[in-house]
Amino acid sequence: MDQSDFAASRRMFLGLAAAGVAALATRAPAQAAQIKTSARIVIIGAGAGGTALVNRLVERLDGAAITIIDARAEHLYQPGLSLVAAGLKPASYTVSKTTDWLPKGISYVNEAAAGIDPLTRTVSTSGGQSIGYDYLVVAPGLVLDHGAIEGFSLDLVGTNGIGALYAGPDYAAKTWEAARKFTEEGGVALMTRPTTEMKCAGAPLKHAFLIEDIASRTVGAGKYQIHYTAPQASLFGVPIVAEKVRMLFGERGISTHMQHTLLSIEPGRKLARFEKTGVDAVTKAEVKSTVELPYDYLHVIPPQRAPDVIRQSGLSWADKWTDQGWVECDQKTMRHLRYPEIFALGDVAGVPKGKTAASVKWQVPVVEDHLVAAIQGKEGTETYNGYTSCPLITRVGRAMLVEFDYQNNLVPSFPGVIAPLEELWISWLMKEVALKATYNAMLRGKA
Repeated sequence: MDQSDFAASRRMFLGLAAAGVAALATRAPAQAAQIKTSARIVIIGAGAGGTALVNRLVERLDGAAITIIDARAEHLYQPGLSLVAAGLKPASYTVSKTTDWLPKGISYVNEAAAGIDPLTRTVSTSGGQSIGYDYLVVAPGLVLDHGAIEGFSLDLVGTNGIGALYAGPDYAAKTWEAARKFTEEGGVALMTRPTTEMKCAGAPLKHAFLIEDIASRTVGAGKYQIHYTAPQASLFGVPIVAEKVRMLFGERGISTHMQHTLLSIEPGRKLARFEKTGVDAVTKAEVKSTVELPYDYLHVIPPQRAPDVIRQSGLSWADKWTDQGWVECDQKTMRHLRYPEIFALGDVAGVPKGKTAASVKWQVPVVEDHLVAAIQGKEGTETYNGYTSCPLITRVGRAMLVEFDYQNNLVPSFPGVIAPLEELWISWLMKEVALKATYNAMLRGKA
């Protein structure tokens, strides 16, 4: 790219960023007069969803008793973990203090939510408190079930060629230690994903793409192999995106092993064991077999589930995701179907899509609208259409800005400017530069 091309691209990026800020402003809290209320509102979770919502509610409500419950001292910018695990950002890039984002005038309980009783409308905490509510928002995130993979534990990350970027900033940095050795020495890499729903389903693909790109420029072609394994039958939930990824994997020499579920590992032997699901050629019946694959680098993404406090509360779906425990709620309003004073937000919500920070940005105004309307004895009007955004990194400096809804329709924010299935430098900048600023604005309730 010559100097004039770079300048033109930079101008285009700044223009898009300005357009994005203008678009985000339409989701900011209304500037109408505050609503007077004595309602008791409890929010479980001070992650992206809970923090964004509490900042919006303090602007909308006058006199409400708002309590947010979370034991974590640190707030994690989780979209940055994939960059840390590829050596592109330090672990500190993803970490800030939880209290840095919380507004004045609320109660912050720095304890874990230990129990929810939807009949008495109380939340108990790990410190022994019992907090009553008129309205409850559950946004505790999800838990990573590392114990479901026999032979794996987090103390292995960074050793014996094992990575696990989802586990947090320090583990993402240790993941890069293991991945870097592979990119410098070569060998066989295995990339995995779980059978369950998961946060940012594009992250396994990003990691595979990034490590392959780095290896191609360090150890060099012919000295490494990358194998992508997944329990699913396709590479991505949106068919047109899945086909694009399949084509890119083919061009880059990344082998795919679909319908392979990681069961266990033997770190000393560097061996991973998978359950392979197939169809008998004669009877057409489903058959399962065990497959062992050797590795020099293994990236583990474990099954993901709702926290125990949710699964034991009676708030989960009874006929969907029964092994995972996501909160039963209306997919358009995020409101609980049996307890209308309860809303779900973010990763824990039992909706077909929506376990990304971009989804949270669009869910929060919907929950705010319906909660405030309920306080006034009215019905809310905002709806969530399943919007999810995945800046799908394909190389260092290139990405596809993939945005879609519940129906798997592509819903690009910049139609005619950023093609969603093209590997673009501008889409990389959206991920690497603009996304964190937008995320921070969302936390403040300004986007």
